Amino acid sequence: MEKKSFEENPHLFQYSRGYKHMGTCLIINNKTFSVMNPRDGTERDEKLLQDTFESLGFSVQVKNDLPVNDMLKALQTVSEEDHGERACFVCVLLSHGGKGTIMGTDHPTSLQKLTSLLTAERCPSLKGKPKLFFIQACRGFEYDPGVETDSVEAMDEEAVEMYEIPEKDFLCSHSTTQGYYSWRNPRTGSIYIKELCEMLTQHRDLEITKMLTRVNHKVALDFESCTYNWESNRKKQMPCFMSTLTKELFLTAQDPSI
Repeated sequence: MEKKSFEENPHLFQYSRGYKHMGTCLIINNKTFSVMNPRDGTERDEKLLQDTFESLGFSVQVKNDLPVNDMLKALQTVSEEDHGERACFVCVLLSHGGKGTIMGTDHPTSLQKLTSLLTAERCPSLKGKPKLFFIQACRGFEYDPGVETDSVEAMDEEAVEMYEIPEKDFLCSHSTTQGYYSWRNPRTGSIYIKELCEMLTQHRDLEITKMLTRVNHKVALDFESCTYNWESNRKKQMPCFMSTLTKELFLTAQDPSI
């Protein structure tokens, strides 16, 4: 059988949107920790994210201040659900972080442990469907730890960074590149979440990787930190994303005529 080109039928190269529901959006928002400073301003991010994904047709679940075991249980519960009539799955993680890790309220865990709970083997009803992770957390320790950021002290400098994407059909979008802090304003929330939600709301017809490239552009060029510490003042932030998506992804309902 002759393979069709993108020009002949572009919809063959797009994830199907012909489902009853867009899917579940799980938001895990950790603000208060047993041994770390609270993440003031994260409630602004939570509200903005909830409103944005609900407007896109997602069923939004919000879970606050989870220790690691409960974070794992939350994603395990998702993996055991029937996603047969759902187009995709979204998870947003708001917390402190480090190199390859995300912080529960008690201690850190690897991002790989969380993402691997949604593999095709563990969640067959999401096989061949996109699994998206958006992560607002630091990934390194470049600046003064007294600055209001989402960083956690290094637990093991010898640790090797875990792979975060376990297989195809995954996308992980980080608020910052590996090794750097991610900025959050205690009053207004984080710049990455603000620009992400604005792009999802105002340009929802864009394919997801094009959308995230524009988020990268906005944060990298328009943002500059403003602190009272000369070492951390006027610093930049560069989001990034990693993708094993095998088709184009649009987060809007499909035209019924197609």
